Amino acid sequence: METGGMVSRLLAWLLSGCVVSLLLLRGTGAQKGDGCGYTVIGPESGTLTSMNYPKTYSNNTVCEWDIHVKPGERILIKFGDFDIENSDSCHSSYLRIYDGVRESRTEIAKYCGSALQLESPIKSRTNKVTVQFMSGTHISGRGFLASYSTTNKTDLITCLEKASHFSEPEYSKYCPAGCMTPFGEISGTIPLGYRDSSSLCMAGVHAGVVSNILGGQINVVISKGIDFYEGSLANNITSKVGSLSSTLFTFKTSGCYGTLGMESGVIPDAQINSSSFLEWTDNTGQTNAWKSARARLKKLGPPWVASLSNEFQWLQIDLSKLKRITGIITTGSTMDKFNYYVSSYKIAYSEDGTKWTVYRQPHVDQDKIFQANLDYNHEVRNNFIPPIVARFVKIHPLQWHKKIAIKVELLGCQFNAPPKLVMTEVPVLRPRANNNSPVRIDKTTSPPEIKNTTVTPTISKDLPLVTILVPVLVMALTSIILILVCAWHCRNRKKKAEGTYDLPYWDRAGWWKGMKQFLPAKSAEHEETPVRYSSCEVSRVRPREVATMLQAESAEYAQPLVGGAVGTLHQRSTFKPEECKEPGYADLDSYTNPDDAIYHAYAEPLPTNGPEYATPIIMDMSGHPVGPMGLPSTSTFKVPGSQAPPLVGTYNKLLSRTDSSASTQVLYDTPKGTQGVSAMEEMLYQVPQSVPQQTTSRDVPP
Repeated sequence: METGGMVSRLLAWLLSGCVVSLLLLRGTGAQKGDGCGYTVIGPESGTLTSMNYPKTYSNNTVCEWDIHVKPGERILIKFGDFDIENSDSCHSSYLRIYDGVRESRTEIAKYCGSALQLESPIKSRTNKVTVQFMSGTHISGRGFLASYSTTNKTDLITCLEKASHFSEPEYSKYCPAGCMTPFGEISGTIPLGYRDSSSLCMAGVHAGVVSNILGGQINVVISKGIDFYEGSLANNITSKVGSLSSTLFTFKTSGCYGTLGMESGVIPDAQINSSSFLEWTDNTGQTNAWKSARARLKKLGPPWVASLSNEFQWLQIDLSKLKRITGIITTGSTMDKFNYYVSSYKIAYSEDGTKWTVYRQPHVDQDKIFQANLDYNHEVRNNFIPPIVARFVKIHPLQWHKKIAIKVELLGCQFNAPPKLVMTEVPVLRPRANNNSPVRIDKTTSPPEIKNTTVTPTISKDLPLVTILVPVLVMALTSIILILVCAWHCRNRKKKAEGTYDLPYWDRAGWWKGMKQFLPAKSAEHEETPVRYSSCEVSRVRPREVATMLQAESAEYAQPLVGGAVGTLHQRSTFKPEECKEPGYADLDSYTNPDDAIYHAYAEPLPTNGPEYATPIIMDMSGHPVGPMGLPSTSTFKVPGSQAPPLVGTYNKLLSRTDSSASTQVLYDTPKGTQGVSAMEEMLYQVPQSVPQQTTSRDVPP
């Protein structure tokens, strides 16, 4: 009984293959004659052979294949095998290729001969080709096997190519449609790899990387061989058990072949439903329910079993969200006591569970029938090429053994939906008709009423914050920069109006005096008129008044930092020249010195070969004793010991610089560390602070 079932399934498989081939031929080409062999003609590639290939072809037969591809493309034909007996110089047995079909065709080539090597592919000049095969009376000859594709598939190979034909460790080839040939064989499976004697393209169909109906690109990786190759059934191809080989090959894939949760339990029981399930009571009185939740691959125990065995039963799986589904693996009951399994089924899928679509192969107008299990235990895989994008998958059993029993796992990966473009309908604005010309209106069609022809622009609420902050920040920074520039400009204009020279800010009396230059001037009615003093007038005022005037007056010329007599200055000096001469000090004036050069009350520049500091200024105190008005010394000269440094007189004579005068040398201080100077005279020097001048005409108040 089981043998009869196997035969019937085999006949059904062959019949379905013939139907698919005829449907493909109707869409992309045709064949006619009594000598046609294995033929699969796809939209971009295909395979065709002589009758009985690879056995001897029949006598006195004829066959023609009409092949056409998309307009604008051309056809590439490559022979995998060619063996036609040449008994009468290609008069009765030959293979002829035409460019075009029917009456408009022109011959491209004509071939005959035994073991003829046709390595170079043949290219057509149009998108249509006719292949004609004629056979007369002959004794031997296998015939031919040829494959075709569009000319952009330059790496086309035939279904006979094996991995052992290529020496590269990795390579990519294009397999034509129709490589699920009845005369090819493979050994191995996906996890371990395929034996190097296997047909490359047939193994690609078995692995699910290419379609037998469409063909496709394969990416091959060569590895070291193993001792034993397993066999399995996948995509209607059974791989055989193989022995040791030196190398094996596997295929590179996109990685979308993982399990989707039936075996692991990611899909909960509540999301697995069925049309019915078997429930029965055994000899011990225990109730057994083989519900849909038991339809998990590799799960121990019984499978899902339908209560009735008919074509209206189904098993439904909810994946919770859209997934990209690339394949399905099924087994029977996996229990030797219950030899139940499903041998063929259909697949329906849906995105919402309401609208369902039955899976079909591309360019085929018939539902795809998947070949399932041949026993209750072994796994069978079928791939979806191209993949399915769905949330719900429903399995409809068509044939089964004894009862409908199945365990399932789905293969695939996550699906990232592309962003949807939202199209906004914009009302059509019609031009306003001219009042002078009559408007022709069809009486049977009323024009649409347009109430408002103005389209109000919509402002998105999701306006980026940066588009608001950037202009605000730019305006704020620009304002700050403009304010700073204006303040700096006003300050410079005020300084120019007051004069070129001014006292440094550290010589002003108090911080308020230093800040007055940055504040606007007072009004004329509240500001006192500044009083200007000449150096003569300064010499006749009291010391405290001099200090007060120097602090309060905004002088036009810088004053010396060193205190002492206000003498007549040289014309090259930056100090303001005196307007009069002090009376009674002619004998003490430095102009009586033989030297013509005038030395001012500041240190001279360092000589090129002198010490690393300036020579300090020495005041003559011999003719000017210190009076009672002498203030406590504010000098910063360092004096060794506890002896207080001598006070500098109010009117000291500026000594001339002479190298020959002994008295002058005594009056100059000797730098620290110089030989010939006593320890009492050794000291460090800094510029002395200003000392107020002394007058004899007035008494200083206590």
